[in-house]
Amino acid sequence: MKKKVDNRIRTLIENGVKLKHRTMFVIVGDKSRDQIVNLHYMQSKAVTKSRPMVLWCYKEKLELSSHKKKRTKQIRKMMQRGLFDPEKADPFSLFVESGNITYCLYKDSERILGNTFGMCILQDFSALTPNLLARTIETVEGGGLVILLLRSLSTLTSLYTMVMDVHERFRTESHTQAVARFNERFLLSIASCKACVVVDDELNILPISSHIRSVDSVSIAEDPEGLSEKERELKDLKEQFRDDVLVGPLIGRCCTLDQGKAIIAFLDAILDKTLRSTIALIASRGRGKSAALGLAVAGAICAGQVLNHELHLFSLYLYSNIFVTAPSPENLKTLFEFVCRGLNSLEYKEHLHYDVVKSSDKDLKKATIQINVFKQHRQTIQYLKPQDHKKLSQVELLVIDEAAAIPLPTVKSLLGPYLVFLSSTVNGYEGTGRSLSLKLIQQLEAQSQMSSQNLDSPHSGRHFKKVELKESIRYSSGDPIESWLNGLLCLDVANHIPNISRLPHPCECDLFYVNRDTLFSYHKESEIFLQRMMALYVASHYKNSPNDLQLMADAPSHHLFVLLGPVDESKNQLPDILCVIQVCLEGQISQRSAIKNLSEGHSPFGDQIPWKFCEQFQDSEFPSLSGARIVRIAAHPNALRLGYGSAAVDLLTRYYEGQLAHIAEEDAENMEEPEVKITEAAEKVTLLEENIKPRANLPPLLVHLRERHPEKLHYIGVSFGLTRDLFRFWRKHNFLPFYIGQIPNAVTGEHTCMVLRPLKNDEIVVGDSSQHGFLEPFYQDFRKRFSRLLETTFRGLDYKLAMSILASKIDFTDHEHVLSEGSMQSLGSFTPYDMKRLEAYTNNCVDYHLILDLVPIVARQYFQGKLPVALSPVQASVLFCMGMQNQDITFIKDQMKLEREQILSLLIKVTKKLYNYLYSVASKEIETTLPRLKEVLLAPHSISVDEDLDEAAREVREKMNADNEGILKPDLLQQYAIVDKEGEFEKALQSGTAKVSSSGLLSVKSKRSKLENGIHKGTKNKRKDESNRDRLKSNKKKRN
Repeated sequence: MKKKVDNRIRTLIENGVKLKHRTMFVIVGDKSRDQIVNLHYMQSKAVTKSRPMVLWCYKEKLELSSHKKKRTKQIRKMMQRGLFDPEKADPFSLFVESGNITYCLYKDSERILGNTFGMCILQDFSALTPNLLARTIETVEGGGLVILLLRSLSTLTSLYTMVMDVHERFRTESHTQAVARFNERFLLSIASCKACVVVDDELNILPISSHIRSVDSVSIAEDPEGLSEKERELKDLKEQFRDDVLVGPLIGRCCTLDQGKAIIAFLDAILDKTLRSTIALIASRGRGKSAALGLAVAGAICAGQVLNHELHLFSLYLYSNIFVTAPSPENLKTLFEFVCRGLNSLEYKEHLHYDVVKSSDKDLKKATIQINVFKQHRQTIQYLKPQDHKKLSQVELLVIDEAAAIPLPTVKSLLGPYLVFLSSTVNGYEGTGRSLSLKLIQQLEAQSQMSSQNLDSPHSGRHFKKVELKESIRYSSGDPIESWLNGLLCLDVANHIPNISRLPHPCECDLFYVNRDTLFSYHKESEIFLQRMMALYVASHYKNSPNDLQLMADAPSHHLFVLLGPVDESKNQLPDILCVIQVCLEGQISQRSAIKNLSEGHSPFGDQIPWKFCEQFQDSEFPSLSGARIVRIAAHPNALRLGYGSAAVDLLTRYYEGQLAHIAEEDAENMEEPEVKITEAAEKVTLLEENIKPRANLPPLLVHLRERHPEKLHYIGVSFGLTRDLFRFWRKHNFLPFYIGQIPNAVTGEHTCMVLRPLKNDEIVVGDSSQHGFLEPFYQDFRKRFSRLLETTFRGLDYKLAMSILASKIDFTDHEHVLSEGSMQSLGSFTPYDMKRLEAYTNNCVDYHLILDLVPIVARQYFQGKLPVALSPVQASVLFCMGMQNQDITFIKDQMKLEREQILSLLIKVTKKLYNYLYSVASKEIETTLPRLKEVLLAPHSISVDEDLDEAAREVREKMNADNEGILKPDLLQQYAIVDKEGEFEKALQSGTAKVSSSGLLSVKSKRSKLENGIHKGTKNKRKDESNRDRLKSNKKKRN
């Protein structure tokens, strides 16, 4: 039974064709495929050209006939015989067999980039991701249709609880419940899109599309020639350059006004021939960047020949060597195609004036890699791999297409003293281009401004110009599907970053928790707040993609925080967002799972830090700890380096340590709100009666951290691309590295770095001597492994960054030179011959090449802290580059901007300091092995000196008295006594013969008896004999 289609649907399709805008249909029902035929028929009637090409995307099963070619042949034969009536045949089967349909799996959707279709059919809604949604819709031209098939839905709100395929990656062992918030916002956003209609499988318009209650046919304001305003401007531009031999034919190939202006800018730089210009072509997908580059290259080839005829400046403007680079030759298909079109427009003939060389590699599928031009002079356009930048010695023009897909360091190395054209996609659905626009283009603009200020300098820098393409080639400007898609996926928020009314001090700011149910509810205020948050993400981070939006919305382990200044409640407006933090809760993995995955070498999705830590240290206990990984932190671009990021990290750390929350656990359990049943409003309601609106009675969007109980965590971690500024930022907040990837990222050229900060927690017992908590032994092991890899894997790493990672002490000014065990071990690494060579070098007797084998040994000992010698930063840097990274003098000269003589002078100073310390250690070690005399301890006397002298005098007196006791006997002295004392004395005085001596002594002769004298004489002789006997004994001893 045939049914009349609603006129609004037909009018909507016709309006899209007239305005060159796309239209989107969401068909709900099990028989939704049958309505594709009707929509395709109405579109074909409205389009004046050939039938639209169809792109059909699906997950795995197409649910169509597997013998399509065989069935097509059978139908053709039956129609020729008159046995087949198309009126009675299945319309869908006829559409499939006769239509020009391209089938594509979602996983192979990259191969459709660059193609254009009139209709895009998307089935298997559960397999769709934001990236796939944007990638497929962008292939549809103006006037085309986007058809989304939803099957087996009783109500549209069933999408809120639909399990998406991507949710499997969001789930972890401790977080299993994913909420489809993105689907809710997607469905609500459709209701606000003027070019989107939701219908059932009978093409009945559902109440959600009430915005198209009446659709009027539009009329286009055209001039008498039937041209719009943009088309008229493009035509005027072409007329302006019609007589120009070089520019005219190339402008004639342009499809938009922006594309024509870009080609003029390229040709101006080509004819300038100063070889000091860099032109960056920036645009979203579908703006004709590659085509403009191809036409510009054709202009560079022909510039010399054209001017040779007109101005006779052939040699001045001739470009002989042109190199084109891209991630792969397949990316240059459009560029080389338009090079050939441009040459043909300039009256060049293939095989006669130029040849096209295809690749012989089967993987490249015969992609063009070279064009040889030989009309008047040999010229070459050749593909060059981005890694072969050393082969650019003779290049005159370098073209870099899809520069954002090339590692940023590689792009920088490609730039040189020649003309450079580069193009890339920014603000695109693939998230590419942010690295280029945020880093490289900013640097080029800064260098160009500096060179313009120093025009008189002979060493002025390069001239830089940025060209942007805004007008799409596939569809006209103002396309409602493009606006809807940009709003849904937050693709153009970087161009609408809100200004900050006030910059408060970081101490005045507070961190708030963002409720995701309210954030993705599609309320007006919530939507503005979400756009502002994503604007900070896009402006601060170059790895964004639409899939990140679904991760923020649906992942059960992710949480959002914002740093806000003081809020004035009197003003009814949203506060300015100073910083955004996205946190992912990880850990709480059972030890059984950890041991199993560790033995299998498998790391499941999610829980990046636990699994990487488990892999690096083969530790099965760490995954059981609970932690938080800071996925992203983004500050407002107008408030960079003002301390807001540091304030947010400090507040987040204090929050998870329990220093901010003032809520007891019992109160926190009571404050937990019950889950909102999002399907209550749709119960017992059919599709034709269901009215979809944003949810009411939602919790507050922002919650202060003092009003929310924190999760119990053991650590906070971060994973980021390793740069000096980022590492310095996280190291300043006491985050310690435990892993650095050895293979750099394919896009940014940066190594992945993971850092941790242990939190204060009573559940982990740590020794008092541990400076970094439970992470101390792992951190020391990482430092040892990193130091071993410095001379191999990380040899090309920036020496300042490498020294910051190693974090070795170089200031030993306050260090006491004590002979330690480490110093003794370091001395054992050197032989006596090594010490002699070091001494000879320090005395300027030999060249530094004689000790090059010792420099790594000395450097390794020094940076391990075994040689406590104070060095200046520049001295330590020279030792690090030569010893740890095994670099030569030429490399150090380029890196440190020093002369060769300065480097050698610094090296000899370092060697002298280290040798003197090693020599002192050796002398002390030898001294410890020599024999030593026993030291005599002198104790003080117990008596004073006077008492000691008196005692000695007393002992002498007693000894004298004892010796004189036998000599002074009265009996022995009687022999000298005068018998008659007075008589004898008087006689002596009266006698004249007696003379008195001068001393006054008078001698009187004794008259003792001989007997008495004999006795005394015997005694005397006896004493004489004893004395003689003693003398003989002493003489015998002397002889012996």
